[in-house]
Amino acid sequence: MRSLEELSPLEALEIENGLSLVSRPIDEWQLKRSLIDFLKNSTSPSVTISEEDIVVRRHRDLKKRKREEPVAQGSLFIRDLGFLEGKKKKKKEEEEEDDAKGLEKKFVEWRKVLVEKMNGIEVNLEGVKYSLSVVLPVSDDFERLKKDWEEFYAFGILNLRGHPREGRREADTMILRGVPSRWFAEPRVSSKPSMLVAHTIFSTFGKIRNFNVAEDDNLGKDADEYSGDLVSGLYCKIVVQFEKYDDFVNAMKAFCGRSMQKEGTRLKADYELTWDKVGFFRNSRRASDHRDDGYGNETAGYNTDDLRRKRFRE
Repeated sequence: MRSLEELSPLEALEIENGLSLVSRPIDEWQLKRSLIDFLKNSTSPSVTISEEDIVVRRHRDLKKRKREEPVAQGSLFIRDLGFLEGKKKKKKEEEEEDDAKGLEKKFVEWRKVLVEKMNGIEVNLEGVKYSLSVVLPVSDDFERLKKDWEEFYAFGILNLRGHPREGRREADTMILRGVPSRWFAEPRVSSKPSMLVAHTIFSTFGKIRNFNVAEDDNLGKDADEYSGDLVSGLYCKIVVQFEKYDDFVNAMKAFCGRSMQKEGTRLKADYELTWDKVGFFRNSRRASDHRDDGYGNETAGYNTDDLRRKRFRE
């Protein structure tokens, strides 16, 4: 038997006669309550969230967990940010625009301070102390996303011989993963995402050059030791190439840091947002052909002209 002084509270201890002492799994409810109380009582302004706003994913097998790996990881969503606005007053359009910029700056600073304050706090669960590591996901940080694509095209426009690359000189394609397929399906027709339905929805953000939607079966294959089992066909991946750079920027800003909700339901989709670095629609002339999308899914893509012809076919 190993030295009991070196035994971690998370390790299993084999004793005699086939018996062992195993670590008790993290009490998810107690963890959530601890975080809820911290946000309410230890932050200014006070933040109120519900248990549904905290997602905890425990390590599937603590015996196989490496020492540097967390015993659990998850996400915390603060959906009601009304406390940042204060009292609303009727103002002119110019004043509202200035207020919007000021509110955005206030939000970014508040979020930065909150992440710094939560990072490293200790949570005591049934006598065992756990250290909390908190980071802001890249997909929720618009300025970081924008900096990434600006640097990518600023320093990546030359090929290996030093000549300018062909094609795009700036980002224009947004990628969404993890949105429910049925939200983009034709009602009472199919549960699979519809190209026309999805295209119509995303057209509200600007004129689209190329568009692709497909079931994201590989979302489950990307799962790690903390992920649950994902049902095939439940989620889809949407790729949108805009004609204008400003429309792309505005769409990325609109989707960044938000969740998607369907009218009439309480279900929220916390999708993954990124931008296209590899040229998904590089062969746009053959975009209507079936192909592998780089994630192992065979998809059908269409450019805007293809969709117009299909929509208004006699």
